[in-house]
Amino acid sequence: MCNIFRHVFRGTRAVRNILLTLIYLFIWPLIHCGQLPIRIIMSEGDVFHEKQRLELCAIHALNNVLQERVFTKETADDICKRLAPQCVVNPHRSMLGTGNYDVNVIMAALQSRDLAAVWWDKRRTVESLCVDTVQGFILNVPSRVSLGIVSLPLRRRHWLAVRQVNGQYYNLDSKLKSPVCIGNQADLRRFLGEQLSQDVTEMLLVVKKDVEEYGTWLNSDEVRK
Repeated sequence: MCNIFRHVFRGTRAVRNILLTLIYLFIWPLIHCGQLPIRIIMSEGDVFHEKQRLELCAIHALNNVLQERVFTKETADDICKRLAPQCVVNPHRSMLGTGNYDVNVIMAALQSRDLAAVWWDKRRTVESLCVDTVQGFILNVPSRVSLGIVSLPLRRRHWLAVRQVNGQYYNLDSKLKSPVCIGNQADLRRFLGEQLSQDVTEMLLVVKKDVEEYGTWLNSDEVRK
């Protein structure tokens, strides 16, 4: 009898997880799309930090790495249209129009600010990185999905920003309650190394265009190779 109840409970939990996942993916975004203001936290010595809304992590990562609210959902949608003007279903964002912007949108947005996004080759070590020439970092990481306090059986890609403010590096992940201080350059390299040790994690360096052109985001010994 106990086995029967255990089987029923497991089945009920599986159904619940499926329903919650469907709500998150299709119903929740439609209900809240455009209705919730972007929440900004200023703390840790006036560190700009936008918090997560809908599927707008790419926008939050851009604004957090720039330390000001430059981009909105509207500007990101305009970029999507320019990237794929003939497409009925735009391939650079969510089909529901709730965000989930891809790397092409991030790169185009940075270019509009006279900046460049350099993809980090994970075959290199973080020791070869010339941190002083990098304005910030945008990482793409796997992230658990939650609906309120309920954690869903679902993992999605998530954009987060890291940059230096007032001499210290901060993790400005929009899913955090507030900015988290990473520390100095040695602490930053340790943090980035841990993140990049995950096979699915990718990293973009946010740099000025001349830094991208001359490859000075690498240490001088690496540039000569």
